[in-house]
Amino acid sequence: MAFDVKPHAYDPAANPELFEGVLARRVVAFIIDLFIIVIPLVAASMFIFVFGLVTFGLGWALFWLLSPASVVWALAYYGFTLGSPASATVGMRAMEIEMRTWYGAQAYFVLGAVHAIVYWISVSVLTPFILLVGFFNGRRRLLHDMLVGTILINSANRAASLRGRATAMTHN
Repeated sequence: MAFDVKPHAYDPAANPELFEGVLARRVVAFIIDLFIIVIPLVAASMFIFVFGLVTFGLGWALFWLLSPASVVWALAYYGFTLGSPASATVGMRAMEIEMRTWYGAQAYFVLGAVHAIVYWISVSVLTPFILLVGFFNGRRRLLHDMLVGTILINSANRAASLRGRATAMTHN
């Protein structure tokens, strides 16, 4: 039995610009993504409420669909956006960060969906304090990133601008 062990693709010592500011930008990206997920659910809730009024309460039976629909919508959102060629959700694109596997490959649909599931389970079971793990490793990976085998880095454009800024500062 042989295993093909791949080395880490991103070294924080050799390429610090890939990791600079990723944790803070990740928080903002999460908030943007949360709004994108919640807004259609709120709209659906309002529709069901009004539909229930019009149907004298019968339409309110549709509220039971809201919980499973929210799970399907969130998994589809994370799966399709992280599995896209950009390997980033809308919030991550706005913050110029992207997800890669620890060995450098782009993310794919199943990886994006599993990443979201492992995130919500780890935060639910181990409390949100588990997110502090990112402060104690050079690659700024969170626990769910380590479990799933992913890493979040600055996009190529952002990393290039940070590299250019660092070069300009050393020449001054």
